[in-house]
Amino acid sequence: MVPDVSKINGIEDFKTKTEKARQIYLKSDKAFLVINRNTVEVRCDRLLSENLKSKYESVMDSRYFGKGGIEIVLAGQLNQQEIADLIRLSYNITS
Repeated sequence: MVPDVSKINGIEDFKTKTEKARQIYLKSDKAFLVINRNTVEVRCDRLLSENLKSKYESVMDSRYFGKGGIEIVLAGQLNQQEIADLIRLSYNITS
C-alpha cells in the first residue's frame, strides 16, 4: 500500500492528475511520483537506484522516469517508511 502523500513530512505543495489509469503527483508541473495499480515510480539518484535494484528484486528502472527513477512493486520488500522516504527524496530532487 502507498503512504498518504499529504501526510509525509517535507512534502507541502503538490497537484495530482490522472492519466491512463495511473495517478501522477506534480511539484511545479513536474512529476515526482507515479502511482500505478501495483507499483509506484519515483525520481531517484543513479547510485541509490543501482543499490536498490541490486538489493531488491521488486525494484527496477522506472518506465515513466526512465534511468532517472525507479519503479517499486508493492510486494512488501520495502516497508511503508522506506517508500515514504523515497517519495520525499523524489519530491526534494524534483525542480
